Amino acid sequence: MERTDYPHDPPPAAPPSAAGGYFPGDDRSAGYGERPGRTDAWTRLKAAANHPNGLTLFRVAVIPLIIVLFSFPNRLMALVSGLVFSAAAITDYLDGFLARRQGKVTFIGKVMDPVADKLLNSSAFIMLAAHGWVPAWVVCVIVGRELAVTGLRSVSAAKGIDVSASRLGKLKTGFQVAAIIPLMIHYPFLGLDSQAIGQVLLYLALAFTVWSGVDYFIKFRRLF
Repeated sequence: MERTDYPHDPPPAAPPSAAGGYFPGDDRSAGYGERPGRTDAWTRLKAAANHPNGLTLFRVAVIPLIIVLFSFPNRLMALVSGLVFSAAAITDYLDGFLARRQGKVTFIGKVMDPVADKLLNSSAFIMLAAHGWVPAWVVCVIVGRELAVTGLRSVSAAKGIDVSASRLGKLKTGFQVAAIIPLMIHYPFLGLDSQAIGQVLLYLALAFTVWSGVDYFIKFRRLF
C-alpha cells in the first residue's frame, strides 16, 4: 500500500494573495499593484456623473466654491466665478436630457432638480447684491418668490400632485442664468459691457420670476 504521510512532506503553498499574486478571478483592470478600492471609487464617480441625480447634486455641491471665489471680486476671480457658475448651470440641462434618455425620470429628481436650481441661483444673486452689483430689492423679490414656490411645491408633493417644473418655470430659470453670468463677470469682457447686458437680462428674469410665481399659485389654488 502506498504511503501518503511522509514525514518530510513540503508545507502547503501560500495562497496567491498572500504571496503577492492574485486569484484568477480577481479584478485587476486598474493595473498591477493598484488597490481595488481606488478603482471602485473611480467607477462610482463615473456612475454618479452619468446619473441625472448625480448632476443635480453637483450643482448643490459647487455652491460653496462659487461663494468662496466670488468673495474676492477682482477681474480674475469674477471671470472664474462666472465660468464655474456656467459649468454648474449647464448640468441643469444635462440631467434632464440624461433622465429622459436613460429612462430615469424619478420623483426625487423632479423634486431635487428645481431645488438645486433655486439654491444655485439664489446664492449667486445674494452674492451679487452683497457687492452692490444688482439692486437688493430685486434679489429680495426673486429669492422670496423661490421660497414661496418651494413651499407650495412641498405641499403639492405631499398631496400627490405633480411637482415637475412648468414651462414658465424653466423660462424663468433660463433668464436668471443668462442674467447671472454677465453680472458675475461684471467687468468689460471681449469688448462687451457685461454689467449692462446683465442688467437688461436681470429685469427680464425678474418679470418671468414674478409671472411664473403667480402662475404656480393660480394652478394650485385648490390647495387652499
